Amino acid sequence: MRFKPLALAVLSLLITSAFALPSFSQAPGENPAQVPRLGPNPGLPPDDRQDQQRAKIEKEMAKRANHERQVQLQRDTDNLLKLANELKQDVDKSNENTLSLEVVKKAEEIEKLARSVKEKMKAH
Repeated sequence: MRFKPLALAVLSLLITSAFALPSFSQAPGENPAQVPRLGPNPGLPPDDRQDQQRAKIEKEMAKRANHERQVQLQRDTDNLLKLANELKQDVDKSNENTLSLEVVKKAEEIEKLARSVKEKMKAH
């Protein structure tokens, strides 16, 4: 069966135009990749939703950091109290003529820990 050149031209025109035309299920000019997806606040522009999500994440991170700082403060102050009590006992055992190197080191450790606690409290 042999086709005439005109019939082949019409057939190829129909095939190429079928691929070029939008489908009937889409509105003209609408691209399925451009259809907005609905999020938690569909009435807001995408930038506002991203800003809200970022603010929520930052708030959660700050809350977590504050909680961690509070836990560290409690642990450090417990340790500070323990060291201070040990220092008091060591000093009570000594007399005016004896001051051990251990007592001086413990006092320095207490000082360092107290500064750390102070800085953590300022950061709050």
